[in-house]
Amino acid sequence: MGIEYGQLKEYMDHSKKTVAVTGAGISYLYGMRRLKQSVGRINAGRIFSASYVRQNPEKFYKIMKDAFLDATFVKGPSAVHKQLAELEKQGRIYGIVTQNLDCLHTVAGSENVVEFQGSFRDNICIDCGNRCYDYRVWNQGHMPCCEQCGAPLMPTSFCMDAGIRDSVSRESMKKAADMISEADLVIVIGTTGFRSDEYLSRMRNETKLVQVNPSITEFDRIADLNIRADAAEVFGAVLNG
Repeated sequence: MGIEYGQLKEYMDHSKKTVAVTGAGISYLYGMRRLKQSVGRINAGRIFSASYVRQNPEKFYKIMKDAFLDATFVKGPSAVHKQLAELEKQGRIYGIVTQNLDCLHTVAGSENVVEFQGSFRDNICIDCGNRCYDYRVWNQGHMPCCEQCGAPLMPTSFCMDAGIRDSVSRESMKKAADMISEADLVIVIGTTGFRSDEYLSRMRNETKLVQVNPSITEFDRIADLNIRADAAEVFGAVLNG
């Protein structure tokens, strides 16, 4: 185990509450497509509306499948997702804050996950407003429908109607910030810092910040430790060290 890996392990050994913050880097490397690649020339604002989903339910499902669902249900969690789940199981990580919508942390076995942009775990009926909190409804090979009225469901994180998305986003970000405020060690993995000011503003001065990322990001200037290596290698070493 290298010096940096050893330092991270020491931080984790002395931490009472470690929180991991993950970004798109741990998903794109393992098969996730960028949404704009799947949307193509269709205006995203048009797609994420109840009227579009009502008129084009299977087309909407195909876009979701291409951008997210194949990576979630076919490709499955990466080594990093599984390692973080194991660290949580061992009590060495308290929870995970993620910007990702793909539910891969949950699929991997992590239980204390805050998705501050929402995810496929939180869905809403476009007609009656009934909520469905189960990502598995998207693993049926077709557009999921409301159990109450039969209308299509869509993730609340994509629903631009009636301010639903903004309301869910505010609630989720508050949960993320609350978790960060309780941590004495924060490990940021595969993220360039999307909306980081909203949750890092709650981090205590004495809290250690470690970044695991091969690339340079805005966390470089504030991290107590920067590890320029593949996250799977880093956490594999931590688990086996």
